[in-house]
Amino acid sequence: MTLAANISFGLLVLAASLAVVRLVRGPSLADRIVATDLLITILVLGLAVEAARTNSGAFLSVMLVVAVLGFLGTTTVARFIERRGA
Repeated sequence: MTLAANISFGLLVLAASLAVVRLVRGPSLADRIVATDLLITILVLGLAVEAARTNSGAFLSVMLVVAVLGFLGTTTVARFIERRGA
């Protein structure tokens, strides 16, 4: 399980670094918002891998809170973008 967790963490770090590149270089505000949402998703996935690695359910409630806050933040910004463009 340790090897799989290490590989998963490595791939998540790679994905997060690519998302940060999109966050910095994104040509539009919508691209930056999608990159931020992706970073939040990667954070939740990292918590899931850690929960599986340690065989602990303590991370599950943290994952739920982070996912809900990320969803609420993304929908709020999407509404802001929609109203600004109209």
